[in-house]
Amino acid sequence: MSEEMNFTPNPGKNLIRAVDGVDYMRIPVKTHLITKDDDMADVVKKYPQDLMREGDILFISEKAVACTQCRAIPMEDIKPRKLAVTLSRYVTKTPAGIGLGIPETMEMALQECGTLRILFAAFCSVIGKLLGKKGWFYIVAGPKARGIDGPTEGTIPPYDHYVVLTPADPMGTAKSLAKALGHPVAIVDINDLGANILGFSEKQPSMDQIAKILGDNPLGQGEECTPMGIIRRA
Repeated sequence: MSEEMNFTPNPGKNLIRAVDGVDYMRIPVKTHLITKDDDMADVVKKYPQDLMREGDILFISEKAVACTQCRAIPMEDIKPRKLAVTLSRYVTKTPAGIGLGIPETMEMALQECGTLRILFAAFCSVIGKLLGKKGWFYIVAGPKARGIDGPTEGTIPPYDHYVVLTPADPMGTAKSLAKALGHPVAIVDINDLGANILGFSEKQPSMDQIAKILGDNPLGQGEECTPMGIIRRA
C-alpha cells in the first residue's frame, strides 16, 4: 500500500499537488478547537509531532495562531467609527470571504494599520480602478489589513461571530514553534483564492515555493477542524 493511502484529504481537496515537477503530500492534521487558552507549542507537540519525519514541514493556519495570541475579537466588542462604516461599503467582496467589507473588520484595519495608511490605500484603490487595476488597496494597506478575517459561512463557532487579526510576529512565532517541534514550521494565510506565507522558520524552500504547494487550500475553509497540516514529498 502506497503511503498516500494512509492519509485522507479534506472533502473536495487533493492530497497530492505537483509543483515544478515534484509531487507533494499535504496531510491535514485534526485538532481540538483552538482558543486563547491554548499554547500553540503544546498543540504542535500534541497532534502533528508523532506524524512527522525528517524533511517534513508543518504549516499552521494564521487564524489558529492568532487565536492563541488573543487576537480573535468578538464582533460585539468592536465599535466601528463612521469612517469604518463608509470605507467598508466600497470594499469588493470575494468568494474567499468578506475581508474588510463590513464595518467591524474595517475598524480593526484602521486600528492595526493606522487611519492615514488606510485612507491612502483607499485613494490608491480608486486610482487603480480608474486604470483597470485591482488589488491596490491591499498592496498599500499591507499584510496586516489583508490578513484580517471576518465571520463567514461555515466558520466553526464561536468564531463565526469573531474578527480574527493577523498573528503577532509570524516570523518569530514560526521559529519558536519550530524549535519546540523539532521540524520546520510555516504560518500561512490560505483560502480558496490562493496562499500567502506570513512566516517560515527556515530559508529553504522559499516562501513562494510553499505558497505554490498550498495554493489550492488543502485545509479547507469550514468545519474540517484541520488548522494545520504536513508538507511531505510524495
